[in-house]
Amino acid sequence: MEKLKIMNIVGARPNFMKIAPIMDEMLKRKDSLESILVHTGQHYDKAMSQTFFQELEIPEPDINLNVGSGTHAEQTARIMLAFEPLVLEKKPDWVLVVGDVNSTLACTLVCSKLGIKVCHVEAGLRSFDRAMPEEINRIVTDALADLLLTPSSDADENLLKEGVAAQKIKLVGNVMIDTLYKQLPKAKKSNILKELELKSDSFAVTTLHRPSNVDDRATLSGIIEALGTISKRLPVVFPIHPRTRERIKQFELNTILDNYPSIRLIEPLGYLDFLQLYSNSKLVLTDSGGIQEETSVLGITCITLRENTERPITVEKGTNRVIGTSKEKIEEEAMKALASYSHQEKKIPFWDGKASSRIVDAIIEYTS
Repeated sequence: MEKLKIMNIVGARPNFMKIAPIMDEMLKRKDSLESILVHTGQHYDKAMSQTFFQELEIPEPDINLNVGSGTHAEQTARIMLAFEPLVLEKKPDWVLVVGDVNSTLACTLVCSKLGIKVCHVEAGLRSFDRAMPEEINRIVTDALADLLLTPSSDADENLLKEGVAAQKIKLVGNVMIDTLYKQLPKAKKSNILKELELKSDSFAVTTLHRPSNVDDRATLSGIIEALGTISKRLPVVFPIHPRTRERIKQFELNTILDNYPSIRLIEPLGYLDFLQLYSNSKLVLTDSGGIQEETSVLGITCITLRENTERPITVEKGTNRVIGTSKEKIEEEAMKALASYSHQEKKIPFWDGKASSRIVDAIIEYTS
C-alpha cells in the first residue's frame, strides 16, 4: 500500500506553533504517511523564523519558496506562482494549510483549481469583520477546502450557517494548545525574567501589530497613553513588532513614551522566552489572536485591543475581554482586571494537547 502523501504549508510565525505538533504526529506515523514541509517564506525574517523552528523542534522545511514581503496581492500572487509548479511536481494526496495568513489562501486557491484536496486546520473562525485581511483569507479558504478541521464548536456552527456540508467538518480542538503544553516545561528554564529583573505576577505584557491599531496615529497614541496609565500601577513589558516601532518613530510618539519609564520596550522574543514572560504576567494586553487562546488556557486575564474576535470561545469560556481601542476603556478594564486578579486555568473542550493526533486521524479517515 502506498503511503499517504501530505504537503504541509507554513508561511508566517503564527503558523509555526500550529504546524509543529502536526509534523511531530505525522513523523510518528511515517510507516503510512509521507509528510512534506513547505515554507513559503511569507515571513521573511530568517533569524526569527530559524529561532522558532529550532525552539519548536520543527524539521527543516523540505522546500522554501522565499516569496518575501509585498502588498497582499503581490505576496499572494508570488506564492501562487511559486507553489503551482511545486504541487504539480510532488503530486500530494493532501495539502494541509493552517490559520489565516496569505500563504493559507494562496496555496488553497492553487490546489482548488488543480483538483488537489485541501485540509484547513483552524477552520470556521470568524470575526465578521471583512476589513481584516485575515477574515477574507478564512472565508475563501473554508469555501474551497475539502476537509475543515475546527478548534471549537462555534467554528462548526459558522461553517454550517455558510452552507458547508456537515461531513466535511470535524471538531479536533486547538492545535496551538498542543504546542503550549509541550513547550511550557522548556519555557520555565528561560532566563527572561531574570534578564529583565522581573518577578512573577508583578508586571503586564503587551503586544501590538495590527495595521488598524498601529497605522493610525490617533489610535496608536491613545493606546500608548493608556499603557502609560497602567504602567503607573505595574511595569508594562512591550516586545515591540518592527512595524509598530516604525510607526512610533514616524508619528513621533517617542515623546509620549519618554513620559512613562515603566513601559519597557524590548526586542521581539522567541517562542520560549515569550511564553515564560507572559505566563508569569499579571495581565496581557494584545491585538493578537493566538495569545487570546493561550492566556485563556493558562488562566491569565487578556485584554484584547480590538473591536471583535474570531475566537469568541476565549470570552465565553476563557479569560479574554474584547474592549476596543479607546484610551478610557483600556484604562478602565485594566484597572478592573488588576483589582479582581486571579490566576485559574480554564478547561475548554478539546483544548487538551491532543488535537494533532485527531487532525491526522481525521485526514486518514476522510481519505479511506
